Amino acid sequence: MHTYSLTPLVDDQQNLMDIEAKSPGRRFLLLGPKGPAREEAIITPFLQKYAENPRLLPVLLGLGVGRALESLLESYDGPIAVLDNEHTKSSELCPKTLSRLLASGNVTVISAPSFEEARNRLTIWQKQHGDRPLCPLINPFYQRLDPAFYGEIRKVLEASSAFDFWNKAVQPRFTTSTPRLLLLTSKYFLMGEVQAACKRLGIPTTLITIGDEEVGQERFVEQILQAVLRHAPDFCLTLNHMGVDREGVLMDLLARLKLPLASWFVDNPHLIIHLYTRCISPWTCLFTFDSDNVASLKEMGFPHVYYLPLGTDPLRFSPAAGQAPAAWRSRLSFVGNSMLYKVGGRLKKADLPKSLKMAFQEVATAYIQSSERSVAVFLQEAFPDLYAIYETLPDNEQKLAYETAVTWQATRRYRNDLVRRLLPFHPTIAGDTGWAIEFRNEAEQPRYMPELNYYAELPLFYTCQDISFNCTSQQMKGAVNQRIFDCPAAGGFVLTDWREQMDELFTPEEMAVYREADEIPDKIRFFLSHEHERKAMAARARKRVLACHTWEARLNILIHRMREIYG
Repeated sequence: MHTYSLTPLVDDQQNLMDIEAKSPGRRFLLLGPKGPAREEAIITPFLQKYAENPRLLPVLLGLGVGRALESLLESYDGPIAVLDNEHTKSSELCPKTLSRLLASGNVTVISAPSFEEARNRLTIWQKQHGDRPLCPLINPFYQRLDPAFYGEIRKVLEASSAFDFWNKAVQPRFTTSTPRLLLLTSKYFLMGEVQAACKRLGIPTTLITIGDEEVGQERFVEQILQAVLRHAPDFCLTLNHMGVDREGVLMDLLARLKLPLASWFVDNPHLIIHLYTRCISPWTCLFTFDSDNVASLKEMGFPHVYYLPLGTDPLRFSPAAGQAPAAWRSRLSFVGNSMLYKVGGRLKKADLPKSLKMAFQEVATAYIQSSERSVAVFLQEAFPDLYAIYETLPDNEQKLAYETAVTWQATRRYRNDLVRRLLPFHPTIAGDTGWAIEFRNEAEQPRYMPELNYYAELPLFYTCQDISFNCTSQQMKGAVNQRIFDCPAAGGFVLTDWREQMDELFTPEEMAVYREADEIPDKIRFFLSHEHERKAMAARARKRVLACHTWEARLNILIHRMREIYG
């Protein structure tokens, strides 16, 4: 690129008449012999295009001597951007002309040191004016001064002029019988099931996998925009708000695209959602596996909230899934985490004040007996002094860490007490090494197995157990967990703690339950000694799961609701 010096040529009244560019061995004028008509001519192509598409926004590449801008202001009363590179800007050569032309209020002058900065500032200006397509007014003088800078900008602007992205991207949704889905995930294990269910239903999907560090970043936004253009989705679907950033970048983008988002919470939303202070939007529809959360989420301001329980993949969890190793055979088993290490890790992360640490065990134990779903509300009602200290925690992340720690410790205590009732029957426990620590002083020891892989091992494990024992996490007071769908689908028999929402999903003839811990030994003895009743109940449960509780069934409900709201 040549380096030019610019010299203003003025008349006796100091009015700018032309600009001279000089470099070693080269010299040329902005206007030359043709005078003002040469500069004014560059607005003609824009006015012709504008007559056909009044959404166009003009971007003048270089102020020149101001004649083109002055002429444009006479013919067009909308917003105008003038791009003058810091190395070539003529605005410094004609301050009187510039101040006079800026008096209209319609002109924005953008001066940037680099192509990237110029593009970013133009994009911001474009957003301020409805994301309309940009149209360049090309001054050949500036193309010669800095062909790399103005050449790149010209390509971007010409592409914008020819392709109105937002007009194309913002389309009516749900215009066909089969919707198209954009799936957002962070490798959360259930998204694979959702994608497989979509495939079986014949629903076209595009999957965007992101890392936590990418959420809300420029690359993530580009992926969304590209997918919208290529795939033309009717809505986005995510689990547990994966891909939703706390600053609201995704929410703002989807609102501009008029693209709905379905966020299906398969864990307690109150341990997640209050980190997202800018995620309330009419374009967001929340689904929660726990019907007890619907009212509280609506109270937070979310306009669309619905109950949608968990489900299962009947092809993965099936009696025909494969042959389990003989060593896995057991009359009674429990699969799950002891929560010992998880609680310790969460407490360390929380870095709590001494008063909250001292009362932690008491709070968690009391929470087991409470019907309150929210730890914060429970604390306010049962431990008001501690709640006042909780309220002084510096940010939502620390509050969330405390609430999660209480929930996990409550689950640990609850799970420990119930699984301990199995020990006289010498059960198999598949889980982390924390169980051996929890039961290290017990005279009757279970058989310990390592943690099982959900996809490759657990479906086979369920098929070779007489009784699979279940106790529900304390993050769900009335809801049911994954096991009461997966185990019957695999042909297994499950004995579970009763949950209120279970009555909507199974009849008493389909699911074996205990309501109190003291019932557990008698229930185990009965079903171990009554094989016919056990197998008959397992068969009825499997029939119900296949008919009502598959991921396909859940997706059909979700899609129907999204079509109802946004179609």
